[in-house]
Amino acid sequence: MTKVQSSDKESMTAPPGARRRPSKTAGDGNGASNGNGGHGPGHPTGSKLALLTVTALGVVYGDIGTSPLYALRECFAGHYAIEVTPENIYGVLSLIFWALIIVITLKYIVFILRADNHGEGGILALTALATPLRRIAMSRQRWLVLLGVFGAALLYGDGVITPAISVLSAVEGLNVATSFFRPYVLPLTIVILIALFMVQRHGTARIGGLFGPIMLLWFGTLAVLGITHIVQDPAVLWAVNPWYGVHFFIANGWHGFLVLGTVFLVVTGGEALYADMGHFGPRPIRLAWFTYVLPALLLNYFGQGSLLLRNPAAAENSFYLMAPEWALYPLVILATCATIIASQALISGAFSLTMQAENLGFLPRMQIDHTSETAFGQIYIEFVNWTLMVACIAVVLIFRTSSNLAAAYGIAVTSTMVITTIIFSMVARNRWHWPLTRVVALTVFFLIVDVAFFGANLVKIPQGGWFPLAAALIIFVVMTTWKRGSWLVVTRERHMELTLDGLLQQIKQDEPVRTPGDAVFLSANAEGAPAALLANLRYNRVLHERVLLLTVQFEEVPYIDREQRINVEHLGEQVYRATFRYGFMEEPNVPRTLQRVKLPGEPFAPEDVPFFVNRTNVQATGLPGMALWRERLYTLMRRNAASAADFFCLPPNRVFEIGTTIEM
Repeated sequence: MTKVQSSDKESMTAPPGARRRPSKTAGDGNGASNGNGGHGPGHPTGSKLALLTVTALGVVYGDIGTSPLYALRECFAGHYAIEVTPENIYGVLSLIFWALIIVITLKYIVFILRADNHGEGGILALTALATPLRRIAMSRQRWLVLLGVFGAALLYGDGVITPAISVLSAVEGLNVATSFFRPYVLPLTIVILIALFMVQRHGTARIGGLFGPIMLLWFGTLAVLGITHIVQDPAVLWAVNPWYGVHFFIANGWHGFLVLGTVFLVVTGGEALYADMGHFGPRPIRLAWFTYVLPALLLNYFGQGSLLLRNPAAAENSFYLMAPEWALYPLVILATCATIIASQALISGAFSLTMQAENLGFLPRMQIDHTSETAFGQIYIEFVNWTLMVACIAVVLIFRTSSNLAAAYGIAVTSTMVITTIIFSMVARNRWHWPLTRVVALTVFFLIVDVAFFGANLVKIPQGGWFPLAAALIIFVVMTTWKRGSWLVVTRERHMELTLDGLLQQIKQDEPVRTPGDAVFLSANAEGAPAALLANLRYNRVLHERVLLLTVQFEEVPYIDREQRINVEHLGEQVYRATFRYGFMEEPNVPRTLQRVKLPGEPFAPEDVPFFVNRTNVQATGLPGMALWRERLYTLMRRNAASAADFFCLPPNRVFEIGTTIEM
């Protein structure tokens, strides 16, 4: 075989909506951080760092930044409300303070952000750091992969509840001003949600620049509201003493433990924070947290506590009652904008998570539209968008108030946080080679906190916590069924395929008619002859003058460098084998990548070549492999999956599909 060099004339940038990454960082040599700090998009300084920090406010901290709307209120006026006494106020504030310090600051900001997979974060990227994730092949550490996939499935449940509870809690602020709006809270919430999902297909590039400044104003407002009440009772700041939290549990026992499930609402944005790391890198995220977000959140929570110390009746809606009467309507408008931004971050995160899962082989191919030529992460997936919209409206109609939603909120996020801690420990020990004592001590410490929050949220299952768990279970079954089914189909296809050596021998023996020009045959197996090519030889006895057998591979890293993207080999008989490699955050745009391929002889013109694709029809049978109901589910998903032509961005007028049938 002869290696054929590809052309570097074209700047093979990442697809629209994706950023380029270096193939290696100063970590372990495989593109992952060594645990001594994330790498992200370089190390910005000066005005660039300031701009990224402000922008991060709108994307990274939208979820956690809107928690003051309902978190403290639910502790004293929710389903597991505790009596509004000074001791309980100090105790709850102490728990909130240390939850933000331990869970967000220590766990996520200090440690989890170090686990960057070529700059990307999130549960699937973390799982890919812990163990190789291939599109088709089964992983050696299957239990770890299943754990990570279930964590990803749980995030979809979070993506349904977060927009609903955020927007609903903001609109409910109108009830504080007057009872006139009470009948219109639900309709107005639904209208806002519908409008939010309807604009997704246009992308958020135009309004994205407003996210940072609006959230800058939002966090500033949180701080100002908090300060105006703290100065009226500065003694509330003594709640930073952890003894108040301990005494709270001693005094309230089981009831106090249940309130811990409500306190968890203040840290629900932790996973979203980690998943959005790839947008900015860890440095702007950390800077925004320590200099602006954390102080603003703490000031607001303590300000609400000060208000409750002076007016226990304010527990009904302690956030909005902090504002003077003249500022109430502007505050509702600002809060609604903040919750829309928070919802947008979760929706965009669901799109990105779907693309990752699809490229790693856990979901069928879907039509992915890039809505911006320059902005990272600006993608749109129609099926995910409308499914999320219907689910969000459904939970609003089912639960009707943000308090009812708060009773269901938390179980999915706490479960994901436990999973994140476990997988992070595997990365720290096996990839970064941290000392065992350090890994065990850190893991046990974080798991004690995570499991405590998880246990406190278990009681929410009958009140509605079943919804995100049920949604996650359904998504988990879908993802694992697709992964297993795809592996079974590819395995059986390979048993039916001819080897490349066998193909070359057949060409020599049969001497088919060679028509002028080039042709590209897509193949899932780099070592086998594509079924479409074999069918063309068998029935048409014709072969193009030059044939390119193309295999697309997805790696467990987010991005692949240009130098590592293409590999082309000459097999003989004017047959070439090409392998295109993509990361799981990239769009596999085959025509664009083909522009860089150079073959000996006549110039290779990708804009003119026909593409031959095999479409495999799968039939569910009683053969060993999967349960019959899962095989039927797989065949249903396969029939509704986007075609290979759409997935690989092939021009429709030059694609020829040849069908084969496989029995599972």
